[in-house]
Amino acid sequence: MPEIPPSAFVLAVFGIVYLGMILGGLPRLHLDRTGVALLGAIAIVGAGVLTVEEAARSIHLPTILLLFSFMVISAQMRLGGFYSAVTRRMAGLPVGPAGLLGVVIAVAAALSAVFTNDIVCLAMAPVLVDACLRRRVDPVPYLLALACASNIGSAATLIGNPQNMLIGQVLQLPFGRYALHALAPVAISLLLLWALLAWSLRRGEGALPPAPTAPDPEIPPFDAWQTAKGLAVALALMVIFLVTDWPHDVAALVGAGILLLSQRFHSSRVMGLIDWELLILFMGLFVVNHALERSGLTAAAMQALVAAGVDLRDTATLFVATLGLSNLVSNVPAVMLLLPAATGPDAARMGTVLALVSTLAGNLLIVGSIANIIVVDAARKRGIVIDWARHARTGVPVTVASLAVVALWLWVAR
Repeated sequence: MPEIPPSAFVLAVFGIVYLGMILGGLPRLHLDRTGVALLGAIAIVGAGVLTVEEAARSIHLPTILLLFSFMVISAQMRLGGFYSAVTRRMAGLPVGPAGLLGVVIAVAAALSAVFTNDIVCLAMAPVLVDACLRRRVDPVPYLLALACASNIGSAATLIGNPQNMLIGQVLQLPFGRYALHALAPVAISLLLLWALLAWSLRRGEGALPPAPTAPDPEIPPFDAWQTAKGLAVALALMVIFLVTDWPHDVAALVGAGILLLSQRFHSSRVMGLIDWELLILFMGLFVVNHALERSGLTAAAMQALVAAGVDLRDTATLFVATLGLSNLVSNVPAVMLLLPAATGPDAARMGTVLALVSTLAGNLLIVGSIANIIVVDAARKRGIVIDWARHARTGVPVTVASLAVVALWLWVAR
């Protein structure tokens, strides 16, 4: 039996892994994207393509540490009842429907720019549903505002979502400079989101589910001290990122360590809120992508694309490729695939394109972002249905408009 060339084996593993990214798993197997990425990494190591040490070195540890640290900080805020308290407060404001939409969008975007957008949606969505039902208003527009605004807002910084953390760490982008470039397109996109939802705002068809009569036991009560600790660490990190050259991953890790020193919350409760599957997904894809790069196939593919007139180092081409891949394999795997094209003297501009487009593209479909899925699932558990068509009526125009804003902004700022 002829021996399979190592490059062919790596290409086969890569193809299977990214097929799993497209399908959300593999047919006939109980594997999600994380399981597929992990098995791909195991196959690479098991076949001897990479040694265990080489596989470990291929994992970009600063990105993993930064992501883990902000998961700890967000878990602290969630256990302290901060997100639920903010949601109840804003839902109780004496404003009309359009005003409430504006408040939800502004708050969700601001929180997602500092804390991981998925955790913001996970904590706020159930409380927002209950608050809307108590006000006897249709929760769907407000839930769509939460999901879309959290995605848009997370694009404003290099810590707002996992793919931005990866881009910022690998390309060593200046935190403040990126935020300055991203602020205008993010702000305009949020205004467009509000205008679209305010224009289409109406009561849902049929009767609303009954308003909840008792608090959800899964929603933690507000703890001012624990919340203050989390906010203090987050604020300190923002200052450190803006005015010092202290490595972001180290600073965030120290902040997370401080929060773990608690007499109120057992560390197991905090660890239980860490998205370990996302961390494993990152590590598995790092190994698989490194194996492909070391085989020479990545460089060969880039050369073939250039020969065909497709240069990913061109801003417009990278823009289109990021948009397409983000909706095909989801934004984190797409960014990992495209990061090699963002190197070189124009890395800052290329990184900004990757971060903005991959994040804003997540609003297009429900499956385009974990935040969308979290919000839809929270609504379903309370009898509120947000199907593909209902989400698309908001997600598609918001995505098209926000990406048009980014394209125009990049053209003006070139």
